[in-house]
Amino acid sequence: MAKLDSRFCSRSLLFSSDSLGNTVGVAGVAKGIYQPQMSLLAMGMYSDKDTYATYGALANYQPGGRWLMGTELYNGKFVDNDYFLGEQGSNDSSSSDATVTTGYEEKYRFSFRYIFPWGEGERLGVAAGYAPNRQINGSTPHDSGVSSFEVQPFYASRELDANYQEAEETWGVKLKFEWNNQNDNRNPTEGSKTQFEVTYSPEYKDDTSWALVAFQNSQYWDIGPLTDFFNKQVLAFSVYTADTPTWNNCSNSKCNRPPEYEGVKLGGLFRLRSFTAGRYHGRSAINYTAEYRVMPEWQPLGTWPLFSLYNVPWWQWVAFADVGRVADEYNLKTLHEDMKWSAGGAIRFQVEGIVVRTEISWGSEDNLFRVMVNQPF
Repeated sequence: MAKLDSRFCSRSLLFSSDSLGNTVGVAGVAKGIYQPQMSLLAMGMYSDKDTYATYGALANYQPGGRWLMGTELYNGKFVDNDYFLGEQGSNDSSSSDATVTTGYEEKYRFSFRYIFPWGEGERLGVAAGYAPNRQINGSTPHDSGVSSFEVQPFYASRELDANYQEAEETWGVKLKFEWNNQNDNRNPTEGSKTQFEVTYSPEYKDDTSWALVAFQNSQYWDIGPLTDFFNKQVLAFSVYTADTPTWNNCSNSKCNRPPEYEGVKLGGLFRLRSFTAGRYHGRSAINYTAEYRVMPEWQPLGTWPLFSLYNVPWWQWVAFADVGRVADEYNLKTLHEDMKWSAGGAIRFQVEGIVVRTEISWGSEDNLFRVMVNQPF
């Protein structure tokens, strides 16, 4: 058996926020474990409010054929956290309507991804599913990019002290088709990515079945350098929309709707970023995001004491804006009225193959600072 070139890096975190309190955390990434393309990510944090969260992800295990497998495991306890329940999460609600309580959350998901023999999948085989960059050879899945079909069984639950009841639980399967025609997975400058998802949950205990559909398309344009200041300028745009077609299927005062934490929602790490996760939820949603990404000529990170321990090939400055809203009907006219907005800036950099993003965002209700991994789209 060939010797694997495995690599490991870890990072400690120390920060403070109104919602979490004084928090300490640690994150580690291991690459090339068991198989050269496999990776393992683990993170944990704990605060002086007795809030904690753990997250682990294993990606790109190849069992054979054209399949890739992975898993994500998450659980956490959030003390005195804002939850927007029922009408508190509608588009007309106010942040002051929040239910402040302690919540216990968990989610476990497995992934079985099939790489189609089209485009890069024909040229590279299953390796196309994890190759970081590629040439854009056309504008159809047959000619260019990576096309895949993914099956994701999941289980999720949430328990709130304010409810004085057992945890809400749900399980089901998400089916996703993706055409990734980006030239670079970590820092795309050209191309596009299109995703279509269908999620179904059968009846479980006293809960009804439900279904959800979602679509997202992202586009990237390289507009070249700017004198001696920026090596690269990129305009990136993404549109997301989702609906719950079973929403109005009701009988005996029960409707075929997902739990709010698994349904259609806006706010958090990817959409309407100045709002907390799940701030808005309903039957349907639409969201638009635009980003202006630049890579400065000046790149000092490799010489700074902490960053000099790792491979940091680039950093990126970003300005972004989000607009979107939720509604209890899928009506494009309604979804484009009274839309909420966020705007902000970010600094992102690649550390040992992982994109780290730090960003601050402002909106009509609040402003938030976050540190996370991966591009938002």
